[in-house]
Amino acid sequence: MGTSVFMVGVPQARLTVVVRPSLARGTLKGKKSEWLRAKIKDDDDPLLQAAIHGASLRFQETHRPEPLFIDPYAGCFLLPNAEKDMDQNPHHYCLATKFIDDKLLSTMNHIDGLNQVVLLTDGMDTRPYRFRWPTSTIIFNISPESVFKIAAQKLEGVGAKLPKSCLLLHVPLESSDIQEILRRKGFLGNRPSIWVFQGLPVMTLAGFEELVSVVSSLAMKGCLFLGELPALLAETEAGSNSSSKQWVDKLFMGNGFKVKTICYDEVARSLGKELESGEYKNILFVAEQLRFSDDQMEIWRREFQRIEEDADEEGFEEL
Repeated sequence: MGTSVFMVGVPQARLTVVVRPSLARGTLKGKKSEWLRAKIKDDDDPLLQAAIHGASLRFQETHRPEPLFIDPYAGCFLLPNAEKDMDQNPHHYCLATKFIDDKLLSTMNHIDGLNQVVLLTDGMDTRPYRFRWPTSTIIFNISPESVFKIAAQKLEGVGAKLPKSCLLLHVPLESSDIQEILRRKGFLGNRPSIWVFQGLPVMTLAGFEELVSVVSSLAMKGCLFLGELPALLAETEAGSNSSSKQWVDKLFMGNGFKVKTICYDEVARSLGKELESGEYKNILFVAEQLRFSDDQMEIWRREFQRIEEDADEEGFEEL
């Protein structure tokens, strides 16, 4: 039986999209990540196929007469004879990609010191290569390890390179402690970060709730968490689409986020486009962290302890 996958101190330079010629709060300790456990065994693996499907949609969008975005690397994941669909109406996924790209770009360009990006993806996200990131940007990519390795080989084969002085670090989703590995690789919870969720295969509702909790623990107050939430997860809890928004609000607010869901039709209208026909159940969202991260709380705790110790010393001297 197949597995169901829900798709989902240095001056900063401005972040732009690089267009190149087209190319064919929990720590999850002590256990394998139940929320994302998966292995790639062969080309029929649903995780690999889901990632290729996303790349195919980006490839098709790139070759439209008036594309929403250019992904010069999407084609390297596909067969050489991949056909180009000239349908003028963009797919919901591509509208979401455009929205996420624009929000990521604008946020990176307007927040000083923002150089930590966490991408929760299917393993074939090309944003690390198609954006011109600000100097010293560190990109953490959380995705299926084997899909990421396949993608890395394909990207290397077509000469894809990161901007100079930037760093891409992979965190396998199969890891037993995602939060600890992020810290070990250099993620700082007392520095600004932005989190993007698109395509990461989430197997269970509890898994996504645990993921949001991890982000809540690590993301500094004021940081953004945005992307596409697989609506099937919301429906599992809420029972219907009409209740999905309430479930999303409850989930994010329970973890310290203020969340806004975005209508795909609104995104399409803002771009002067019409949506491709057909049902699409994912939920586009932007959430802002309202709490202090664990690292910020630890800094506050240490400062408070220091103040108390200084006060005790002053009181002792007076005696």
